[in-house]
Amino acid sequence: MNPEQKLALIKRNTQEIVTEAELLDLLKKKKQPVVYLGTAITGRPHIGYYVWVLKMADFLKAGFKVKVLLADIHGALDNCPWDVLEKRYKYYSNVIPLMFQAVGADIKNIEIVKGSEFQLKKDYILDTLKLSTVTSIHDATKAASEVVKFGDSPKLSGIIYPLMQALDEEYLQADVQYGGVDQRKILMYAREYLPKAGYKSRVEVMTPLIPGLIGKKMSASDPKSKIDLLDDEKSVQDKVRGAYCEEGKAEDNGVLAFLKLVIMTIKQDKKEKFVIERPAKFGGNISFSSYQELEDAFLAKKLHPLDLKNALAREVNALLEPFRKNKAKLDKISMEAYN
Repeated sequence: MNPEQKLALIKRNTQEIVTEAELLDLLKKKKQPVVYLGTAITGRPHIGYYVWVLKMADFLKAGFKVKVLLADIHGALDNCPWDVLEKRYKYYSNVIPLMFQAVGADIKNIEIVKGSEFQLKKDYILDTLKLSTVTSIHDATKAASEVVKFGDSPKLSGIIYPLMQALDEEYLQADVQYGGVDQRKILMYAREYLPKAGYKSRVEVMTPLIPGLIGKKMSASDPKSKIDLLDDEKSVQDKVRGAYCEEGKAEDNGVLAFLKLVIMTIKQDKKEKFVIERPAKFGGNISFSSYQELEDAFLAKKLHPLDLKNALAREVNALLEPFRKNKAKLDKISMEAYN
């Protein structure tokens, strides 16, 4: 794969890259660049996480070293109780590798990093304090506004959050930071402020957010809007069947969004078709080679929402198979972390 082909792979399903020229230059100059993604260990991981798992798989194919930061300190800064941090870290550290396994990613170049293992060291703390002396409260609050749950009485911890996320780029020796587009203000803060701490700015890559099953951002705090990794087959079927999926409309459609960013991406990589099973009286089975074909058929009302949902439920249940094989162990860890 040449640098341009690697760039095309990284670009697919992204919303923004800052900047594309810098990323191409990096791909030309460095044999194995490093990309990192951080996830604060707050709510229970759900199927929306597959968007970033697949994008990290793209980075792996493009020759990157991938670092997944399980950000326990960030979790605490965003209102996760301190006494359950270690238990939630344990849950995340068990389920994230299974997500990569479910999409068939080669994990030999993935490193899972625990935030507190480096974020409590003297140099890191000193750099955080240095950044705080050049960052206005306004800029820190603005940076965190789409990510941190500030509420009616914002905590000081929320404005420390983006400072640390910026520094993570340096301390993880990352060339690229990747996140959802909700992270954009923090990523732009990092580009502007890391040089003020004496460090270089990095390339920032963002993917869109998946609408939830009820037509808004998929959220760990709203059980109706998301499918949990430990949901059983019937729960998955019921949640998908109850999802917002108005016939002929793509806007705010979590069913189509998940198909585009996850299922059809997996099918494309495996050179498989997406099959929708239908009774003969409704036209019989129909298959699609690309997401665009699928969306065109749906918008033209040649595809009924219920048929689409039933097919999606089957695919989601297949993705969750590795979790069901480890159900007893994961249930136990989950109970300790979230009850």
